[in-house]
Amino acid sequence: MSTTPDAPAVDTSRSYQEADPSAGLAKSGALARLLAPIRTHLVICAVLSSLSAAAGIVPYIAVAEIARIMLEDPTGAHSAIWTWVGIGAAGASVWLVLLVQSSRVGHYADAAILHDLRVRIVRHLGALPLGWFRLAGSGRVKRAMTGDLEEMHEVIAHALGQLTGAVTVMAVGTGYLFFVDVRMTLIALGVLGLMAVCYRVSMRSMTTHMNRLTAADARISAASVEYADGIQVVKTFGTGGRVLRRFDDAVDEHTQAFAAWVAEVRYSSAAARLFGSEMAVLTAMTAAGLTFVDHGSLGVADLVAFLVVAVGMPNSILPAVTASQGVRKGRMGAANIERLLARPPLPEPELPRAPSGHGVEFDRVSFSYDGVTTAVDKISAVCAPGQVTAIVGPSGAGKSTLASLLPRFYDVSDGAVRIGGVDVRSIPSAELLASMSLVFQDVALLRDSVAENIRIGRPGATDEEVRRAAAAAHIYEVIEQLPDGYDTLLDAGGGSLSGGERQRLTIARAILSGAPIVVLDEATAALDADSESAVQDALATLATGKTVIVIAHRLHTIAGADQILVLDNGRLAERGRHDELLARDGLYARMWAAQEGVLA
Repeated sequence: MSTTPDAPAVDTSRSYQEADPSAGLAKSGALARLLAPIRTHLVICAVLSSLSAAAGIVPYIAVAEIARIMLEDPTGAHSAIWTWVGIGAAGASVWLVLLVQSSRVGHYADAAILHDLRVRIVRHLGALPLGWFRLAGSGRVKRAMTGDLEEMHEVIAHALGQLTGAVTVMAVGTGYLFFVDVRMTLIALGVLGLMAVCYRVSMRSMTTHMNRLTAADARISAASVEYADGIQVVKTFGTGGRVLRRFDDAVDEHTQAFAAWVAEVRYSSAAARLFGSEMAVLTAMTAAGLTFVDHGSLGVADLVAFLVVAVGMPNSILPAVTASQGVRKGRMGAANIERLLARPPLPEPELPRAPSGHGVEFDRVSFSYDGVTTAVDKISAVCAPGQVTAIVGPSGAGKSTLASLLPRFYDVSDGAVRIGGVDVRSIPSAELLASMSLVFQDVALLRDSVAENIRIGRPGATDEEVRRAAAAAHIYEVIEQLPDGYDTLLDAGGGSLSGGERQRLTIARAILSGAPIVVLDEATAALDADSESAVQDALATLATGKTVIVIAHRLHTIAGADQILVLDNGRLAERGRHDELLARDGLYARMWAAQEGVLA
């Protein structure tokens, strides 16, 4: 906890690693908890499905009874036949009507709850610390918003009706068959019981294998994105690089995981399909029935009832088997969603305070990602308004980590970060982020027009204000030459814009926002000399009169900074202006000499 007197009571001791905050949540109960708002609709859907299934087996029973009547009295008046014809037709009609109504209720409930869950997820994501997204990546969010919700959709819209229908068919069909002959009914149930045992054996380790396959899928997805993003490098330097090896390893892992599952269940799964087939039931009913008929203990008419009703029962059971697998997946998906929703949001201050200025102060700031290894250790510095503070140091020194504590991508483990004398944890997150412009090396563009990509900085800005921001960012002429100017649609990669042009587009966005604090994280590190010059001009416009914090790799870009903080292994090694640091002949001087090609 912070040692400063103005730090709010916020628990910052938790780890930022991917620990499961919902480890105590039962996976089997997650689905029930998430579906609680539509429980009434689910009950109605289950009842309608059950009644529909009961009505659906009536035509089979009617056919069996008609056959019994004709076989037992071939020459008699068969007025009862027409009664059973009417019963069968009525059952078919009721089955169709209830099936449609059950489907409507199920899909309505499905649409309602998935809409609510998507809204909950999006709102919760908006409340999570931004640093979590850097650690978790986009894969987990994509999985929750697509795959996990799709698994739940299968449960709500399909699996529920199939399971209740199967139970009803088994109950009604078994009751009717017991009425006809107990021995034959037990034999039919014995065949289906063998199917259930084999299925249970084949599914005993499904969760373990599914978790392994899900992890392999995530690795394949990540490797695929990495491969697609770096395709130019891969093509230039051949196919033997680490990118393809990671992709190959991920595919191999998926193949091995699937092969292991298949090897384990191939016999039990085949046996389940065999005993659950119409052919198995038909064979058992025919063999047993003819034996009983031959001994005079079963009538031919009764045998026909089993050949019609019992043989048709697997038709409802097999979809239920698939549905039960869907329920397992739905539980896993619900557990993943609940785990995401259980992640602690960014703590908001109970007593919000407004900063009295825009100076930034780091007061003995320490931070650890995992609670063990210190990434930033007791750093103190003041960044005054109207001045540029540069943060430099070797790779892994803690530069980006220190800067990320200012917008609360993470909360400090100790000490305090203040803006205008107020701890950032006492400032509402929306106001905090609105007070600063963040420009990163990795450019983030939306799949929208050029104008809207700039207007993100201030959604209510007019077209003229957008154009002025573009001119200030030195991107105006480039936009004017695009096919549709400011209405040109961009993709996430920026379309035909170069790296420097995409960077200047984000700077135009920052200029439009007018935020008094500017944080630049390696904004020019990946640019060529010409692009870097244009971006530097744009950054000069952006930084005018602001509190500016620059994370730099190329030291010549910050030689004119008012203050340079040199970090090493998470600690503040040196502080001063460019000339002062060179005169000290320390870490900064060695880094400068290395970059300038001068012997230290």
